[in-house]
Amino acid sequence: MTLVFLDSHALNPGDLRWEQIERFGTLTTYDRTPAELIVERAKDADVVLTNKVHFTEEIFAQLPKLRLILEAATGYDNIDLAAARRHGVAVCNVPAYSTLAVAQHAMALLLEVCNQVGHYTALIAQQPNACTPEPCE
Repeated sequence: MTLVFLDSHALNPGDLRWEQIERFGTLTTYDRTPAELIVERAKDADVVLTNKVHFTEEIFAQLPKLRLILEAATGYDNIDLAAARRHGVAVCNVPAYSTLAVAQHAMALLLEVCNQVGHYTALIAQQPNACTPEPCE
């Protein structure tokens, strides 16, 4: 099976390895793919992994081998789902990969609003004689 990740930088800026995905076939990764190179890079792919690349009717028509798009995000508004269906291409996304991180971030923002830690930190940083390790006078 041939797998192509068209915009892998969104998921892996260089600090991850691809062995788990490579178990499923021959994987080719591209950091980013401009619109004019989508067909050229994906023409032999059975599976395309993407995050931001747009798939339109015109793109699907030029990729007869394509059977699956794996969207490495929660949303898939970059993929024409009706066109995918017409061309027999399944589309899968990651529906809840960041749920805990979003909840954690929401709590952090709530605490910031209540305690104004960022505001007070900025005020202290503006003080010419801000507290140092020695006691403040």
